[in-house]
Amino acid sequence: MARLEYRLLDEANQYPVLYYYEQIDKDEVSRRFACDYFVKGHMVYEKTSCAVEADRYVVYVKRSDQEQAVDYAHTAAPRWGSVRIELREYKEGTTVYPLVHTYYFKDDDDALLHLQSDYLYLHGREWEKTSTEVDEDRQVYVYYAQPTS
Repeated sequence: MARLEYRLLDEANQYPVLYYYEQIDKDEVSRRFACDYFVKGHMVYEKTSCAVEADRYVVYVKRSDQEQAVDYAHTAAPRWGSVRIELREYKEGTTVYPLVHTYYFKDDDDALLHLQSDYLYLHGREWEKTSTEVDEDRQVYVYYAQPTS
């Protein structure tokens, strides 16, 4: 088990710790490293970089000026023992992104590979990633994508 910290990218204030997690699984750290955004407390943070230190993992973030947290009415419930990733259709100029599909993974590596993938294929359709996020408010990872055709 490891320690993970989210630090604000603020050199003048010595990169203050916003959130930290003790005893976090390294597989979860890997999934969080793969995400472009972090949502907590209805705040959206954009990842600027990640670091591996001697005794902890660190994600540096800044508050996102362009994104806002959304409370989706249709959110699939978590399942015991699985990692949940929502595929949501990204549409320019809107703040609500339709749910296309919810993936459930029992294998951490499969979930990580989906988050790192530039393309997903679902029902014969190709989806190109625009970004990914970990939404702690809803306890889900989100893969934003646009159909390629």
